[in-house]
Amino acid sequence: MEKEREPVRRPGGRAARVRATVHQAVADLVGDRGYGNFTVGDVATRAGVADSSIYRRWGNLEALLSDVAATRLAATSPAPDTGSLEGDLRTYAATAARDVAGPDGTAILRLAISLSNSGQPGLEARDAFLAERTRQLQVMLDRARDRGEHPPDVLQVLDLILSPMYLRILFGTGPLTPAYVDELVDRLLILRTATGG
Repeated sequence: MEKEREPVRRPGGRAARVRATVHQAVADLVGDRGYGNFTVGDVATRAGVADSSIYRRWGNLEALLSDVAATRLAATSPAPDTGSLEGDLRTYAATAARDVAGPDGTAILRLAISLSNSGQPGLEARDAFLAERTRQLQVMLDRARDRGEHPPDVLQVLDLILSPMYLRILFGTGPLTPAYVDELVDRLLILRTATGG
């Protein structure tokens, strides 16, 4: 008797593709219309899926938006390992600048800010983003410390490198040129030296 074959499950199969398509549809709609100006039906139409698929997986629009913000923002800028603190900071800053200035970067940042004022799911999305950013940075800074270097703390990196980039993008006050991003890293390194770090 021939043994019944179990169905082969592909990692990241259809469910992952649908999730990625729905996430992209949300990013596109936030970019086109802004937060609060579209429905689950709009997302479904843009993604080419049924409304019921979105409701079944996420429950409501707010939960979907929170998932998109947390996933997109947490997935950016992994901690580099160049062998030196300065190299790591420059690589991290350049990658973060490229991510935030990319096609979906502004839309996702605006979504995260809007969600943080929209109740518990939004606050959870914001907190997840900050926790992931902090984790990425801490890995990089801990490696520098293990090499015998004296890294800044996470808040200094957030305040002096990431925050100015976010503000430039959100308010359109200037491009994130490589020279500007390097200048942000220089400021942090100078401060670290001046304070005996």
